[in-house]
Amino acid sequence: MNKLILRSMLMLTVGLLLGSCSGKASYQPAQQSGDAPPLPTARNFLVPPMQVPRYAGWKQGQMPKVAAGLKIEKIASGLLHPRQLYTLPNGDILVVESNGPGAEPVTTPKQLIAGKIKNLSGKGAKGGNRITLLRRSGDAGGEWEKHVFIEHLHSPFGVQLVGDTLYVANTDAIVKFPYATGETQITAPGVEFTDLPATINHHWTKALVTSPDGSKLYVGVGSNSNIVENGLDQEYRRAAVLEVDVASAGSRIYASGLRNPTGLQFEPHTGKLWAIVNERDEIGADLVPDYMTSVQPGGFYGWPYSYFGHHVDSRVMPQRPDLVAKAIVPDYALGSHVAALGLLFSDSNALPEQYQHGAFVGEHGSWDRSPLSGYAVVHVAFVDGKPVGVPQTVVSGFHSDDESELYGAPVGLAQDKDGALLIADDVGDAVWRVTAASP
Repeated sequence: MNKLILRSMLMLTVGLLLGSCSGKASYQPAQQSGDAPPLPTARNFLVPPMQVPRYAGWKQGQMPKVAAGLKIEKIASGLLHPRQLYTLPNGDILVVESNGPGAEPVTTPKQLIAGKIKNLSGKGAKGGNRITLLRRSGDAGGEWEKHVFIEHLHSPFGVQLVGDTLYVANTDAIVKFPYATGETQITAPGVEFTDLPATINHHWTKALVTSPDGSKLYVGVGSNSNIVENGLDQEYRRAAVLEVDVASAGSRIYASGLRNPTGLQFEPHTGKLWAIVNERDEIGADLVPDYMTSVQPGGFYGWPYSYFGHHVDSRVMPQRPDLVAKAIVPDYALGSHVAALGLLFSDSNALPEQYQHGAFVGEHGSWDRSPLSGYAVVHVAFVDGKPVGVPQTVVSGFHSDDESELYGAPVGLAQDKDGALLIADDVGDAVWRVTAASP
């Protein structure tokens, strides 16, 4: 590494240390929730302030904290960066173990330092590039049976079963496998169903959900940048939800302007498609709130030109006032930098009454905000198909009270056949199961 880069790294490190003193948040995440969150004036930083707890992992017997009236248990450990969960019809649970392919080029000292600092948390650990199947043995507690189900995948994320075909969204393509009920391993090679945008892979995850009638697959494809710094040509079919026809494998852009749409789900009462979206960074600890929203066909949600409707991002050139004018305001803010990655609608489950009829959200946690935000699973109540109130914390305790150590980080969510809430913890390499404390 030459002297110029070393000098640049030193200057950036000093900037980080100074910035961390001036980048404190003014709002709690819940104060920036709902359909009209307060949005302060955007700030510009040479280097954004960063705060990342160092990886510690779970000690023997240690586990996350749950809200009153709940209990939590570990049903799987020793996984390789579990990101997503999927419940099969027979009750088996698929755990997608994955992380980014590491293909994004590092072109600036700022990227280099930011990457190294974020990786101190353990979030950059190598993924398994596989799917593991969990099966419960009787009614006994403790960890479930663990079977390697599919191997040799390429940064997988989304998984869906349609009939007897299992679709897996790798970072570069959807592949399909034959599935037979009850099997604990698939050895048949995956067949490519359709390709997906794969250059750079700034956001590598490809969320996946099936339409209620099984005729369409919806894919969340994140942007290739924070705010188009890699060029618009790298954003083709990105920051979008794609609709893929199951019969023909043909696809189209279903909605756009969604910086990083993950956790795709259909809301059970209205039948509308919903997504949780990670918004842009580097303009302040209180900007921009991540959100959950219904996804309208043909809708445009602002990225990169504006956020939360018509709030223009002055960093993006050239400006597009015509697109800003069309930007749809998201349905519900979740708070700035919570990094929402998991979404689960649940009308009926094994938790107390206040957790019925709403959505659980897995918040992976902030890296550029002080104090930390996210690192929790929250519940948002729904009435008549719309979110109401403020998010209620269901599971927390993923970091130390002084925010210096990180034990785990929640990502994907699922519900098992008994109604328990399941949580993939990619930093803690575990799967957690939450139920009511007593029947």
